[in-house]
Amino acid sequence: MFDAAIIGGGIIGLTTAVEYIRKFPTHSLVVIEKEAQIATHQTGNNSGVIHSGIYYKPNSLKALTCRRGVDKLIQFCKNYDIKYELCGKIIVATTESEIPRLLKLFEYGKQNGVPNLELIDANKIKELEPHATGVKGIYSPTTGIVNYLDICKSCAKIIRQKNGVIKLNTKVNNIFQKSDYCTIITSDGTINSKIIINCAGLFSDRIAKLTEKDLRLRIIPFRGEYFRLKANKSNLVKNLIYPVPNPDFPFLGVHFTRKIDGAVEAGPNAVLAFAREGYRKTNINFRDFLEIFSYPAFWKLGKKYWKTGLSEMLRSYRKELFVKALQKLVPEIESNDLEKGGSGVRAQALLKNGKLLDDFDLVRNKNVFHVLNAPSPAATSSFAIAENIVSQIKAYLNEINKGVKSSRKFG
Repeated sequence: MFDAAIIGGGIIGLTTAVEYIRKFPTHSLVVIEKEAQIATHQTGNNSGVIHSGIYYKPNSLKALTCRRGVDKLIQFCKNYDIKYELCGKIIVATTESEIPRLLKLFEYGKQNGVPNLELIDANKIKELEPHATGVKGIYSPTTGIVNYLDICKSCAKIIRQKNGVIKLNTKVNNIFQKSDYCTIITSDGTINSKIIINCAGLFSDRIAKLTEKDLRLRIIPFRGEYFRLKANKSNLVKNLIYPVPNPDFPFLGVHFTRKIDGAVEAGPNAVLAFAREGYRKTNINFRDFLEIFSYPAFWKLGKKYWKTGLSEMLRSYRKELFVKALQKLVPEIESNDLEKGGSGVRAQALLKNGKLLDDFDLVRNKNVFHVLNAPSPAATSSFAIAENIVSQIKAYLNEINKGVKSSRKFG
């Protein structure tokens, strides 16, 4: 019998395990991961940006955890000698019509406590990024870059050093929730645990359905495809250059990101994937495909955003359209400056009413805690999200010890 079982070996699951061990050093803990390695999916394909907290609605979970998450993440990097850099980024309005949205982001950033934000003009844009262009911008000097896989490896080492167990190649098939513990049926036997924390990312809703009969959302996978600047053209981008995002769509638009290894990525787009692990256009999983297109909320979403979706799809298949979007930020970019990069799949929660859930979503049912929606900036916020989860577990355990009936509210 374990005191806690965490399902999912990505950055949320691993940082939660580290925080749990810190708060409950005498408890036993197991992390259950279906892949042969930790951080295989969303975390392992992350762009590596340490977000500063500009984009998020004040008082949302994203806003409340991002700034705290940045501080905790940087302290962790310092403690464990993990390379990171606060290189700064600019968000560029390329037309006058984008300025009102840019100013709204600036206000969000100030309300969220992002330090040293600066509104900049076209000359300052050129000073910071000589090859970029725009009419107005935001400069965020505290945005940074890191390799999140390095953080996950350090977390895994801490977990094992503190006698935690990480079970790889272990898929969760069922959960039986009882009054004081749960039985987890896996591909590698049965695990009993007093508490379960679901950090399964792309499969978080399926895990949740094992204990939640009426789930208000479904995970829809969106593939983000990247190009990479050829080495002889990486000088066109010094750090991070972003567009002003569409406020109705929870994606940031194609942008330029210098990674911690010095390479420069361009992208991503946001294309509907036909498999939850659909990293290629040809990846199709029948169950995933059926779940998407049989979900009434998906058709509500499609009716509202079909033009945006079509634009993203065309950009996926026509490189010249991708390049055209990049040229709005850096006009000198040409098609032959780019080589094929990687891709990632974002687990995006879609509510039954057809709305994309923009904020983090955390749900508790007695002794089972579900992290149902954790898109960007989840990696940046991971240590703060973990702190939140473990504080709720501590409150739950206190309730149990006092004989208080547990609430379902979480987060």
